[in-house]
Amino acid sequence: MTQRALDAGQCPVGRTLERVGDAWSLMILRDALQGLSKFDQFEKSLGVAPNILARRLAALVEAGFLERRPYQERPVRHEYLLTDLGRDFAPVLTALMAFGNRHFAVEGVASQMVDATTGLPAEPVMVDRRTGKPMDDPDFVYAAGPAAGPALLARVAQVAQGRRR
Repeated sequence: MTQRALDAGQCPVGRTLERVGDAWSLMILRDALQGLSKFDQFEKSLGVAPNILARRLAALVEAGFLERRPYQERPVRHEYLLTDLGRDFAPVLTALMAFGNRHFAVEGVASQMVDATTGLPAEPVMVDRRTGKPMDDPDFVYAAGPAAGPALLARVAQVAQGRRR
């Protein structure tokens, strides 16, 4: 069986997965959003091999999710801080956490987002900012955007055809 590389084309999901589409990268971003910033902190938290961690951190810096900044001179050590792009990824990880708790936490919820004041568990939902409607409302459908090229237009037409059946 041969594997071929993903051609993300104009797909926003594919483009995002090209940058954070492996478990280690997602877990590094999770830890960074929870306040970790140093190599040894990530290594201890994740139990990941140093060479893998170094590659994933470098890729997240290159993709713009993290900024690498020296915090010590002798020896030189760096910390990895979230950029605006990295902080903007927080709702994606929150959605993954909620989905995992809903569908895969067979032993029960082990970690969750809670209201810092009340301690009550959060129930995250994605809503349209303009209308306030939940995004899983049937009024929302997949559509081409203004910059869609021929391949994406064909895919949108294929999806629309499938909806009509």
